[in-house]
Amino acid sequence: MTERASEADDSATWQRARELFGAARRITALTGAGVSTASGIPDFRGPDGVWTRNPQAARLSDIDSYLADEDVRAQAWRARAENPAWHAEPNTAHRAFVDLDASGRLGALLTQNIDELHQRAGLARDRVLELHGTMRRTVCVHCGATGAMTDALQRLAEGERDPDCRSCGGILKSATVFFGQALDADVLREARRASLDCDLFVAAGTSLTVYPAAAFAELAAKAGAKLIICNAEPTPYDEIADAVLRGPLTEVLPGLAAAPLIDSAEPLRTWGDPTTWEQM
Repeated sequence: MTERASEADDSATWQRARELFGAARRITALTGAGVSTASGIPDFRGPDGVWTRNPQAARLSDIDSYLADEDVRAQAWRARAENPAWHAEPNTAHRAFVDLDASGRLGALLTQNIDELHQRAGLARDRVLELHGTMRRTVCVHCGATGAMTDALQRLAEGERDPDCRSCGGILKSATVFFGQALDADVLREARRASLDCDLFVAAGTSLTVYPAAAFAELAAKAGAKLIICNAEPTPYDEIADAVLRGPLTEVLPGLAAAPLIDSAEPLRTWGDPTTWEQM
């Protein structure tokens, strides 16, 4: 393909995506690490990701290793304290979803991110479904008591190597989903419903390779929703997408959110009987 043909193709794809966005009335979004990289938070699996550069770092998020080895927990606590997310600020990609919500068309935002930058950008908490939990809270693996991560990190700064639960003395961890742990069933149920209850599904900054989160894009498409994928690298679902955008998310998402509303006699999808959705 010549450079001119490629530019024309990109322009046509961008126009198609904006038209789909403008015609949509119920939008569900799925965001991944790529949305937060412009805020200074590295992703995990990308070419320069945390686990790509240091595969052993993934062990700090493995529940069996974490529970069995105090040294792993100590390393994990140091990594939490040094996480760049503590100093990160929301970027224009995060704020684009706030603008979308203000338009009344955002049904739900599903996120694989644990940094809470969507909420800090101004998105209401009841709009955000945190599929992998949050790094800003702690949870005891024994009694289930929760607390602020800042409290545990203060104890770490005061000399504790592996802060335990103040309620029962059990092992504390971040309120995130580790490898070997199941995602919260209630969150998954709501995410599934949101994926079925939309006429447009937007996947942004995610490789769509981590399940079950990645499956929501396909679920929405099979239910009749249009699918837009915004990601720097190819994903397994590009072939079924109605538009695939590769540009910087800090430009792409605000551009989509600013797309003018289109009045159309034909809806993007025909709504079926909601009682049948759970069978999909």
